[in-house]
Amino acid sequence: MERGIDTLIPVLGDQLSFGLSALKDADPKTSVILMMEVDEEATYVRHHVRKIAFLFAAMRHHAEALRAAGWTVDYIALDDPANAGSFTGELARAAERHAPKRIVATEGGEWRVRQAQDQWADKFGCAVEIREDDRFIADHADFDAWAEGRKQLRMEFFYREMRRKTGLLLDADGKPEGGEWNYDKENRKPATRDLLMPRPLSFAPDAGTKAVLSLVADRFSDHPGRLDGFDFAVTRADALAQQAHFIRHALPRFGDYQDAMLTGEPFLWHSILSPYLNCGLLDPLALCRLAEAEYVEGRAPLNAVEGFIRQIIGWREYVRGIYWREGPDYTARNFLDAKRPLPPFYWTGETDMHCLSQAIGQTLDFAYAHHIQRLMVTGNFALLIGADPADVQRWYLEVYADAYEWVEAPNTLGMSQFGDGGLLASKPYAASGAYIDRMSDYCGHCRYDVKQRTGPKACPYNALYWDFLDRNEDKLGKNQRLAMPYRNWAKMKDDDKRALKAQAAHFLKRLDAGERV
Repeated sequence: MERGIDTLIPVLGDQLSFGLSALKDADPKTSVILMMEVDEEATYVRHHVRKIAFLFAAMRHHAEALRAAGWTVDYIALDDPANAGSFTGELARAAERHAPKRIVATEGGEWRVRQAQDQWADKFGCAVEIREDDRFIADHADFDAWAEGRKQLRMEFFYREMRRKTGLLLDADGKPEGGEWNYDKENRKPATRDLLMPRPLSFAPDAGTKAVLSLVADRFSDHPGRLDGFDFAVTRADALAQQAHFIRHALPRFGDYQDAMLTGEPFLWHSILSPYLNCGLLDPLALCRLAEAEYVEGRAPLNAVEGFIRQIIGWREYVRGIYWREGPDYTARNFLDAKRPLPPFYWTGETDMHCLSQAIGQTLDFAYAHHIQRLMVTGNFALLIGADPADVQRWYLEVYADAYEWVEAPNTLGMSQFGDGGLLASKPYAASGAYIDRMSDYCGHCRYDVKQRTGPKACPYNALYWDFLDRNEDKLGKNQRLAMPYRNWAKMKDDDKRALKAQAAHFLKRLDAGERV
């Protein structure tokens, strides 16, 4: 490769988009794209092996697509003997090789990457430009302007602004289709096995992906998860095929059953598109417009389409705004002063609590679980036992293929664990076993009895729920959305309270001792 190029453009593993801001005014004839598989990114937490393999394979295929489009790509594989092991180290080597006049990059999606990028100008003997990531509907200034002066940053009101900005699901007068902004109340049906469920597409690994699988199996054998049956889409074409498959076959019933859980059914009517959205293979707004068209053409009901669009232009955009606005110390917050380490079964799935064994087991198998499994099974349990939110947040970052800190930390530390004290969520998402029983068939397969609150067969969630409320009453007792459960707790007989507290204490003692629970 020639020295003295005009522009060196580093493209990161979650920037696999042809419309990346760093590429928009670059000339392929005078620019070099740098792509890097670096150990630092694979190991700053113990990422699921399926996640690492997915991203490395997608990066390699994206590099080939860029070359086919006329770009020069300098690609550094993980097993390159000269690999420096970090973005900054590899950029230094590339700057020496190519002697660019300038480096142009799109900002990293996480604080630690952005902070490293901010130091590049002092490290390299050329101009460095870091551009905002414009693949999102709301840029940093948009979110900050919306949040300014608000005491509570509730997603629902931000979501309405995103609907207005995009025009999605608005009628000719600018009002929401159907007269309501949010149809979540219609999206809470439990699923039954007499329904014909679609299956996501499966993509057989090609030779390039098989090479990645072998590399990951060799280098990251101590990381969680399994590589058996790897079938992720690793090209834009295959990701688009999965997108079309979801729109056609699963979207119509996604709304009704998006909160449902069934034993042995990890996917149900979910899209399985978040890994592709978050790494850049798919365009979020284009996906939302496809979903909207299904409603307009009468092929999908409003509650399904609205619920799906809300997850993308509502929650996805909102948590990103929270993440960047709150700063790099957000992940250290611990409003409830919770300190217990996560139980070891979060890395094995070996527990007698069937709901947890199902959610964690499929997580280890597929690097995937849907939002209710994350929030109301694994997240709820961690909240009830008083797990350290930093440990919980790190686990979610490790084990899910769609997890990057910008999207995962607010959802986990903020919403699931209430670690930010209510900045994001209006109440802790704590629940007894009754909620899981209502939304799943898990309890019917469990050795514990969801109807019992005390005794050797009692569902652990039940006593833990009341114990959680009791021990956190000084911080949560005035929360209006918890007024009813606290009134119910106050009305209980003292003997019943003591029995519930003793049941919870006995369970937590066994948990801390490493016993199987």
